[in-house]
Amino acid sequence: MTENEKQKVGIFRFSVIHEFVGGAALSRKEKRELLKEKCARKWDIPFSDRSRISRSAILRWIRLYTESGNRLESLYPKDRSDNGKSRTIDEETGLNLIRLRQEMPDATVPVLIRMMKDRDLSDKNLRPTTVYRFLHNHNLMKPQVGQPDRRKFEAELPNDMWQSDVMHGPMVMVGDRKRKSYLIAFIDDHSRLIPYARFYLSENLASFLDAFEKSLLKRGLPRKLYVDNGAAYRSKQLEHITASLGIALIHARPYKPQGKGKIERFFRTVRMQFLSETDPMSLDELNGAFDLWIREVYHQRVHSGTGKTPLDRFTSQMECLRASPEDLRDHFRMIARRKVAKDRTLTLEGHLFEAPVTLIGQRVDLLYHKGHPKRVEVRWQQKSYGYLTLVDLNVNCRVKRDKKNQAQISASRHQPVGGKVW
Repeated sequence: MTENEKQKVGIFRFSVIHEFVGGAALSRKEKRELLKEKCARKWDIPFSDRSRISRSAILRWIRLYTESGNRLESLYPKDRSDNGKSRTIDEETGLNLIRLRQEMPDATVPVLIRMMKDRDLSDKNLRPTTVYRFLHNHNLMKPQVGQPDRRKFEAELPNDMWQSDVMHGPMVMVGDRKRKSYLIAFIDDHSRLIPYARFYLSENLASFLDAFEKSLLKRGLPRKLYVDNGAAYRSKQLEHITASLGIALIHARPYKPQGKGKIERFFRTVRMQFLSETDPMSLDELNGAFDLWIREVYHQRVHSGTGKTPLDRFTSQMECLRASPEDLRDHFRMIARRKVAKDRTLTLEGHLFEAPVTLIGQRVDLLYHKGHPKRVEVRWQQKSYGYLTLVDLNVNCRVKRDKKNQAQISASRHQPVGGKVW
C-alpha cells in the first residue's frame, strides 16, 4: 500500500472515531450507544470489500490515536503480508464497474458482469456475490422508494461544526476591466457567527485554503467542517489538513442542499441586505465594505433563529473553544512525492535539492509552501529528515572522501575531488 493510500485509510479511520477523541466530553452511556451505532451501520471502507467495522477495531483506533498524542499517522495501516498481490476488485476494475453501473442503472448483476467482459473492462473473472457486495457498499443498488427523513439540527456548542460554501458575487473592477467575484464563507452552526468570509477572483483550492487558514487563526479550530462536493472540498490536501488538525471533514450528500441551510440563508441575507446597497467597486473596496458590514451589522443583530446576536452566542461559552496551534501554517503545506536519485538529488518547482544519504533510492514526501519552494521538509515513513538544502555544484566539486567514505570539503577552490590540481 502506497503512502497516499495509507493516508486515505488514516483519514477514514479518524472520521469514524472523531466523536470519541474530540473536545466534547461524552458519558459512558453515550459512548456505548455511539459505539453500538457505528458497529451497526454500513461503511464505504477505502480499499476494502467489507462494509462493517468491529467494536474491537474502533477501540484499537481510539487507543492508537490517543497514545500517539493525537497523531494522524498512528491510524495508518501497517504493510500487509500479501502486499503486491492482486485483489478481486482492484481500483481500476472498481472505477469501470461504477461507470458502467451509472450508464446502466437498471441492469442486473449478471448483465453488468457480461458487459464488463464484452467491453474488456476487467481481466478478472468477477463473481456475482463479489459484484453485488461492491455495488451495495457504494450505494449503487436500487434506491428505496419514499421520502427521506430530514430533520432540523443545530450544533450544541460554538465551534462544534462549521458550514462552508461559495456564492457567486458581483462583478468587480480589476485594473481597467471587470471580473467576476466569488464569496467564500464559513458559518458557525451553533451561533451563526461568521469566522471568516471574503470575496475572491476564483473559487479554486488556493482561494478556499487561504480563507480556511484565516478563519482558523481568527476563531480557533472547529470539531467538524461541513462542506459541499466541489473539487476544492474533495482535494487530498484539504483532507490531510483537516485530519492533521483533528477536524472531521464531512461532505454533504450530492444534490441534497438541505443540510447546508444555514450557510445558504446567510448568502441570501448577503444578497438582500449587503449587495443590494453596493455600487461597482474594486475587490479591495468590496471586501473592506463587507468586513465592516459583518462586524457592525450582522454580528451585532439578534438572529431570529437563536434569539441572540451571533457574537454574544459565540462568546458565551469560550471555555469550549480550541485555539489554533502555533505551527498552523505548517499544516497547510503542499505535499509532493519524489524519488531520491543515486547522487542524492531531487527536483521540486524547478529547484535542485540534496537529500540525506540514507534516503537514496527512496520515494519521499516533500512538504512546502507554494510561495516558498526553497524551504522543503523531507519525510519518509512518517519520520522527518529535516529540511533539504539547495545543491551547490561548486561546493560539491571540492568534496573528497576519507577512508571511512565520509565527506571532506577541500579548502582550496582549485583542489578537485581527486586531490590533484588541474
